[in-house]
Amino acid sequence: MTGIRIDGRAVADSAKIWIRRSIEKLKQQNIEPCLATILVGEDPASIRYVSNKHKACAEVGILTKDHRFGRDVAQEQIVHTIEELNQDAHVHGILLQLPLPDHLDAFDATSRISQYKDVDGLTPQNAGLLSLGRAGLTPCTPLAIMNILDHYRIDPAGKTVVLINRSNLIGKPLHQLLLQRDATVISCHSKTPDLERFTMLADIIVTAVGNRDAFELRPDMVKRDSTIIDAAITTHKGRLAGDVAYEEMLAKASHVTPVPGGVGPMTVIMLLRNTVAAAAGIGGIEL
Repeated sequence: MTGIRIDGRAVADSAKIWIRRSIEKLKQQNIEPCLATILVGEDPASIRYVSNKHKACAEVGILTKDHRFGRDVAQEQIVHTIEELNQDAHVHGILLQLPLPDHLDAFDATSRISQYKDVDGLTPQNAGLLSLGRAGLTPCTPLAIMNILDHYRIDPAGKTVVLINRSNLIGKPLHQLLLQRDATVISCHSKTPDLERFTMLADIIVTAVGNRDAFELRPDMVKRDSTIIDAAITTHKGRLAGDVAYEEMLAKASHVTPVPGGVGPMTVIMLLRNTVAAAAGIGGIEL
């Protein structure tokens, strides 16, 4: 039997319905959701990511403000811009595109973002609320993965879930979300010995390494009928790819996300969702 291809674009289209309806409701209250982005340097991938986010906002009716700085910008200028955006009543979401150049302190900068406008869910306040089960704004990729599981009616309750990632953007917040949904969660990473010992136990695997030359999740590393969520993105043999040998994995797993077309489109949509939620929260509107 062949597994089911998880169609992230279709899930994203479904989520857009709620987003558009919510934007109309906010506009009836004279609130126009607005996302401000901050981009430092000329990294092609970061430029592409920010441009895609602005394009996605325009498609659903979210306003955008684009702040760009040269690679040599001082920390003080980034902090000043963030503080101005925190005070701007017309801005509801602030996104600082990461990574930053080495001379800049990313933790200090993201920590300056108002927790109510933190659409990446990276401030200490939002990270702490998430760990306490009282999440405000949640990181976009973990939120995307949870929505994908729900869309395909894959209930993590009682399941063993293995995460191959421990970053602040994906692994740590996703661990918390899955625990809150009664999953048994195992976090693996580059220092985990004998990774297959854990992946062979998993009902659901989420992998987000992003270095296909160094790591590939193969069918012989997973048990039959498991769900495989590939949240990585890299270039492999001249093409966009994730961590998973996708075609081969479909022959063994029950559900597999492709790259591209899996988690990526939903991550962008969750950014829009967070921007709309932030606008509603700041405006005191219940969606």
